[in-house]
Amino acid sequence: MKKLYIFLAVTFFSVQLFAQAPSKKQDVKVIIKNATVHIGNGKVLENATVVFDKGVITEVTTSSVNETSAKVIDAKGKHVYPGLIVADSRLGLEEVEAVRSTLDYAEVGEINPNIRSVIAYNTDSKIIPTVRSNGVLLALSVPEGGVMPGTSSVMKLDGWNWEDAAYKMDIVTQLNWPSMSIRKAWWAPPAEEQRKQSAENMAMIKKFFDEAKSYNEQATPTKNLKLEAMKPIFSGSKKLFINAHSAKEITSAVLFAKSYNIKPVILGGSEAYLVADFLKENDIAVVANNPHSLPNNEDDDVDLPYKNAKILHDKGVLYCLSIGGSWQQRNLPFVAGTTAAYGLSKEEALQSVTLNTAKILGIDKTTGSIEVGKDANLLISEGDLLDMRTSNVTSAFIQGASIDLNNKQKELYKLYMDKYQLK
Repeated sequence: MKKLYIFLAVTFFSVQLFAQAPSKKQDVKVIIKNATVHIGNGKVLENATVVFDKGVITEVTTSSVNETSAKVIDAKGKHVYPGLIVADSRLGLEEVEAVRSTLDYAEVGEINPNIRSVIAYNTDSKIIPTVRSNGVLLALSVPEGGVMPGTSSVMKLDGWNWEDAAYKMDIVTQLNWPSMSIRKAWWAPPAEEQRKQSAENMAMIKKFFDEAKSYNEQATPTKNLKLEAMKPIFSGSKKLFINAHSAKEITSAVLFAKSYNIKPVILGGSEAYLVADFLKENDIAVVANNPHSLPNNEDDDVDLPYKNAKILHDKGVLYCLSIGGSWQQRNLPFVAGTTAAYGLSKEEALQSVTLNTAKILGIDKTTGSIEVGKDANLLISEGDLLDMRTSNVTSAFIQGASIDLNNKQKELYKLYMDKYQLK
């Protein structure tokens, strides 16, 4: 036991030794020239120049620009991409999955739309630098647990504290739709118990939404924090993400939301391809979670999760890609790359983790693509960002501020390469 305590103490202090100061605001105009610029909306500019000042993109051109009083980065042979955006994560809310004291993404109770994940966001997380090293610059930090776990905010993966890191606060509320299928695993409860639990959860959701609708329609109701948190959903100023997977669950969830004049976003959507026409008809967006997974049904194509994005794209459904979890987000560009190998073009795949995500989150006016007037959230890579064999992010900027791309894993890599004198 004594050795275990010593090991944990050494581990704790070794982790604390690695610390990064957040970046300072942009104080000089930056010009990135001679680059292949991937706009994020499907367009690619060769030998192009991107200029940004005071955190905002001021010029994107293939012509020469005035380089006076500017920091010039020659990106000849390199690629410039919009910063990637995560639409479902526990970044900043989870550090070590197996250590309960480092988990802060769940609250007691089933219905908590008033709970705000933003105030639990930990900017000192050692996971965040490893994720942004692969080009992820913004993330929706999502609470979990219960039927309605809370409200999420888009966070910059840089900052001194949660106030500093907040990009757009309290814009999404999650609803976990009751499972409408029977799990047959050995660990699962009896089928009848599963049906009963699902029916109880559905009744709980309906009762709460009825109460919230009535509360919203009252002129001067007695203040109720949970019901007050639902008002922006009814007005449309806050989005409702419904976590649903099977075709039956997706259809049921959309029809339920429509009965309250709410247009939801489907989160998960592993069988969204089966109801793509229905989703398009109702103008429902999808956050397609974890394409790197096995299909739901035994008779499905084994590569169906990889093709889900292509099917949604061809049907005209607005979608983006995500993974869930925390450290897993570092693989987001490669998830997009997989969908490119299964039908999408590289630029369409890029859009599914940049501009499409921004549109679904309602932040596309300020980010998601490299366009004049938008925030300078972008990065430079030596190779194809979506290909793990060539991706190497050399520079990144959030609102024009240059981000430190070092992290704990790079430090350990360098340490042991030096120790064993490897090149």
